Amino acid sequence: MDNQMAEITIATKKLLKLDKRIRAVCGGTSASKTYSILMILIDYAQSNRNKKIDIMSESYPHLEDGAIKDFKGIMIDREYWKDDRWNETKHVYTFETGCVIKFISVDKLGKAHGPRRDVLFINEANNIPHNIYDQLEVRTKEIIWLDWNPSTEFWYYEHIKDKIDHDFITLTYLDCLNALDPRIVESIESRKENKNWWLVYGLGQLGEIEGKIYKDWQIIDEIPHEARLERYGIDFGYSQDPTAIIALYKYNQGYILDEIAFQREYLNKDIADILKNLPKALCVADSAEPKSIEEIRQYGVNITGATKGRDSVDWGIKVVQAQRISMTKRSLNLIKAYRNYVWQTDREGKILIVPDHYLSDCMDAVRYAMVSLAPMITRKEYIDKLPIIRNYAEEPNPAR
Repeated sequence: MDNQMAEITIATKKLLKLDKRIRAVCGGTSASKTYSILMILIDYAQSNRNKKIDIMSESYPHLEDGAIKDFKGIMIDREYWKDDRWNETKHVYTFETGCVIKFISVDKLGKAHGPRRDVLFINEANNIPHNIYDQLEVRTKEIIWLDWNPSTEFWYYEHIKDKIDHDFITLTYLDCLNALDPRIVESIESRKENKNWWLVYGLGQLGEIEGKIYKDWQIIDEIPHEARLERYGIDFGYSQDPTAIIALYKYNQGYILDEIAFQREYLNKDIADILKNLPKALCVADSAEPKSIEEIRQYGVNITGATKGRDSVDWGIKVVQAQRISMTKRSLNLIKAYRNYVWQTDREGKILIVPDHYLSDCMDAVRYAMVSLAPMITRKEYIDKLPIIRNYAEEPNPAR
């Protein structure tokens, strides 16, 4: 939650009424799913003795930027936090009651073959394979919490829904309005016209995010030593949108992306300071802000504006689509953007060949960097060799 205040929301009150062993929490964006479950688990740890609680997600970076960050925020806000009870190395907090909350990544099946626990919380369960869930479930004694965004069906719908007695609830942003920044609410509601997006992220209903722009990108642990740094892509932001900085590496006939920064309210000096402390490479930024580019250049950064023009977005997307791409697992905002970067739709749900602005910051930064590496041949010759993206629509968008 954006203000990090441990408020009791409608979402929290609804979750407190669940009492089955498996408690499935599906919902849209900013619905307070994870935050509310953490509040309940903290209360559980303070009200019971010697219980073991495991909070799991697909990777440690995902935990550190999500559940761990929220956990610490709640504990500090309520003045429960004690430094000597937190083991930073093992990601374990021990309560005075003897209860232990441990944060664990389960990106490999072997990690699921561990000790038993009393309570399990799988954050964004749709990103965890079913065989891993199976191993975790049989090693959990009392309660299992699951949460996810319903962008597509996954193992819950086949193996739990309608087959196992459990609690199921859907939450939306309306369940935590008292704790949301009004700008977030405005941003969510501005997308009501995008039928498919609104169904999933606004209303929290099961859908299929159609028209996904990029597919088959891989997630890797880290940058290989042999990879060659080629570019930094930069998409400027400030108060509403964050500034995104993505490093682009060449490796084995493909490219690796690594998220460097993703932050609101960065001044140009802040951006320059980050770039000057990185290995040297050409920086390619949004050319719509020439004053920002010039100011950053004056700080000693090798920076240029991205090539833009008629159909440059479509062309840039084609360039990126033609590449074999991997992302580092620490690139959390980049991974989220990749999973949710889609074409806009009209009121009837027809796909338009115009990228939706939601989570586009990282994707724009990637495009700026990648296009700057495109072969120096005529655009028409290059486009003819790339995958066709207009097969999502019956005809070109008349608005272009």
